Amino acid sequence: GLADKFQGETIPLPGSRLDYTRKEPIGVTAHIIPWNYPIALAARSIAPALAVGDTVVAKPASFTPLTLLKLAEIAKASGLPDGVFNVVTGAGEEVGEETARSPDIKLIALTGSTATGGRVLELAAKNLTRVVLELGGKNPNIVFADADLTRAARGVIDGIFTNAGQMCWAGSRLLVEEGVQEKLLGKVLEGIKQLKLGDGLDQSTGMGPLVSESQRKRVMGYVEAGLTEGAKLLVGGKPPKDDRLKDGYFFEPTVFTSASSDMKIVREEIFGPVLSVMSFAGLEEAVRIANDSEYGLYAGVWTTSLRTAHRVAKEVESGMVSINEYPVTYPQSPFGGFKKSGLGFEQGVDAIESYLRVKNVEINLD
Repeated sequence: GLADKFQGETIPLPGSRLDYTRKEPIGVTAHIIPWNYPIALAARSIAPALAVGDTVVAKPASFTPLTLLKLAEIAKASGLPDGVFNVVTGAGEEVGEETARSPDIKLIALTGSTATGGRVLELAAKNLTRVVLELGGKNPNIVFADADLTRAARGVIDGIFTNAGQMCWAGSRLLVEEGVQEKLLGKVLEGIKQLKLGDGLDQSTGMGPLVSESQRKRVMGYVEAGLTEGAKLLVGGKPPKDDRLKDGYFFEPTVFTSASSDMKIVREEIFGPVLSVMSFAGLEEAVRIANDSEYGLYAGVWTTSLRTAHRVAKEVESGMVSINEYPVTYPQSPFGGFKKSGLGFEQGVDAIESYLRVKNVEINLD
């Protein structure tokens, strides 16, 4: 419903002058789409661009090109003119970089790793091309002692094991207030036991596979690093032995305890089903640990105290904060992060503004 509601404004000036602003399409926009949620993440950046009158050049990830090609096919069948929505497939090092350095592109929207975002930003800077970057996260899921622990345990499981942890907003750092860690982890472990691994298209599946063998090796490398640095492996840490899963890139839900903020498994985005658990004593320490990261995308807070919820939401350095549920987002709400988690926002009214340029017009009426 926002397509016809992006409006300029009139600005009062002295004398007989009329001053107003126009909001105009920015032009040709490039959209570099990741493999973890290919259709959803494509739609959330392509839709606002088309809605305001921009044209689109979209590059899907090499692992997942078919959904975007199908979307373009549907758009054409729906009457979208030729040349308005374009899809270019290929490797990121070739197609993605060529797109990012093109002077014809007026805005680049990328969802991906912080390393990829930095490279795109570097290329875009040569032409002063605008960017919207939604990048990595090492997100804290903070559970206070007064929380509903059964509900929190479900949020911990959903926050890290949904999509096998292959999401930028995965709750990969679990911060638990002293005194309830054992009870909470007992509930988490019970939930993990009930988590069925299998085909992601099967409605009874609780967790599907990783995207590739290289991704599984990456996850295994982080598990080995965690053990080397002294974290305690509570569960998982390897591919499952189930013959039913031998042909997929599956990895067991993995939980480390005795983790600390200087460990690799705590500092770096793993993009897999690996949870690192740390304890805290009081709100101030919880916020300090949560903010001890180069990322600032998402944070979860579990508490029955409104005072605690609002204070943590204010002090935590994350672009999005959810209280008593994890993860959650809606198209109406802005999605984006602070620090190395990105620049700009997708979704909501903020997304529309990203794809517009503002022009000021002044008229002397004398």
